[in-house]
Amino acid sequence: MSPSNIDQNEDDRLVGPEPQGDDAAGTNLRPRTLREFIGQRQARENLQVFIEAARSRQEALDHVLLFGPPGLKSAPASFCPVR
Repeated sequence: MSPSNIDQNEDDRLVGPEPQGDDAAGTNLRPRTLREFIGQRQARENLQVFIEAARSRQEALDHVLLFGPPGLKSAPASFCPVR
C-alpha cells in the first residue's frame, strides 16, 4: 500500500480517537463513586478503609488488585477510587 492510499483511507475509518455520537451511551450506568457501587459490600468497605487511610496520611493509595471471574464488575470498581 502506498502512502497516498493510506491518507485516503484515514478519512473513512470507523474507529478513531474522536468521540462518536453513541460513545457515551453506557457511561451513565457505571458507578462514579464507591457509594454508587452495588454489591460486594465487604470489598467496598475494605477499599473505602484503604482510601481513607491513604488520604489521612496524605499519600497515594498503595497498589490494589481487583480480580475475579468475568461479570463481577471489577473494571467499574477500579475507576471508583479515582474519583
